[in-house]
Amino acid sequence: MQFVDYNSLTDEEVISIIKIEKKTELFDIIYHRYFSKVLDKAYSLLKSKRMAKESAQEILSKTYEKLDSFKGLSSFSSWLYSITYNYCIDYLRINKKLHYPEWNSNNDLPEIIDESEDDLQGLKYDRLVQVMEIIHPEEKAMLLMKYNDYLSIKQIASAMRISESAAKMRIKRAKARLVFQYKKMFSDSDE
Repeated sequence: MQFVDYNSLTDEEVISIIKIEKKTELFDIIYHRYFSKVLDKAYSLLKSKRMAKESAQEILSKTYEKLDSFKGLSSFSSWLYSITYNYCIDYLRINKKLHYPEWNSNNDLPEIIDESEDDLQGLKYDRLVQVMEIIHPEEKAMLLMKYNDYLSIKQIASAMRISESAAKMRIKRAKARLVFQYKKMFSDSDE
């Protein structure tokens, strides 16, 4: 009998073995690889250590239950992060009553905003992190999905349960709001 070091396998290889050979105990490998990453993403949106920990456990549990629906069209991590954002946004929508369309209309951007692609260039990271905390959690999640986790528009749209064109529009608006708020907060400080 040949020894297999399952820990050295890729996520996709481990998942394939779980699905084909029914070695469900191997999900522990996936769990340990991703728990802290899912926890960090959940905390960045939920702002509660207790809720983030509970959510991370629930997200990984749901991921295990949905493993058969993972088709490998994107990396496992992208798929998992999509589930993570979706879970956290749903939690915020339900428990915090954060209805994005209503919030967006109450926090409209001035018409004069330049939404060019390079607006994020030259912005200081520590300040950007501060501004990310004051925009709507859905906008923050979409920006993180696109620029931190490099999810495709299709994956973002799926995670947010909106159309691809709506996802593109919301990302553009979120980026514009981020730059606007950044300039508003730091216009008087030294760059």
